[in-house]
Amino acid sequence: MSHALIPPPPLAERLPQTIGGRPLRGLVDILDALDDAARGGDVSVGDVLREIGVRSFSPLILIPAMILVSPLSGIPGVPTIGALFMLLVVTQKLMGRPHVWLPRWLKARCIRSERLARATAWLRRPAAWIDGRTQRRMALLVSRGANILTLVVIAAICALLPFLEILPMVTSVFATGITFFAIGLMARDGMFTLIGYGWTGLAAAMLWWLVTAAT
Repeated sequence: MSHALIPPPPLAERLPQTIGGRPLRGLVDILDALDDAARGGDVSVGDVLREIGVRSFSPLILIPAMILVSPLSGIPGVPTIGALFMLLVVTQKLMGRPHVWLPRWLKARCIRSERLARATAWLRRPAAWIDGRTQRRMALLVSRGANILTLVVIAAICALLPFLEILPMVTSVFATGITFFAIGLMARDGMFTLIGYGWTGLAAAMLWWLVTAAT
């Protein structure tokens, strides 16, 4: 039988990570974990960290990126907190730390559970669509060296995001690029990494156009 007719394995077989000891089958599972963390009045960064797990670097990059793609990016302070969160996670991954550490003041930052629930509901349809289309491919783009370069690019975007907070649409555009990168890292799917580079290039061109048009 031709290999072209053999469907890719389920996402669960391609993702070795777990969330809270449970198998990570895809983006929808990450949204489920966020909904679990949202049981109550407020959800803190520490609640999310406990639910996802301190060893899950790629999901911990993906979660704030997806939140910044959602309407929550319009809340003052959310893009800056999300960018700082991702920058700390990426930096520690590059340093080779076995788990994520966050300062106490950052873990204490909270958001209303209703707002988080609305954001996860908004993200479910695109997350389910992506889950059905990820597979291991373009291995060169998710090799160790390529992943280091991807993490450096994510860190550079995160360093830029706080300065773009007055432009919520722009922060969401750059966060979409980080989302593609994080999916590529998590699913070992070089196609999403490539899309991330293309998207980020377009976002940078858009930002350059906005800056030059305003001056």
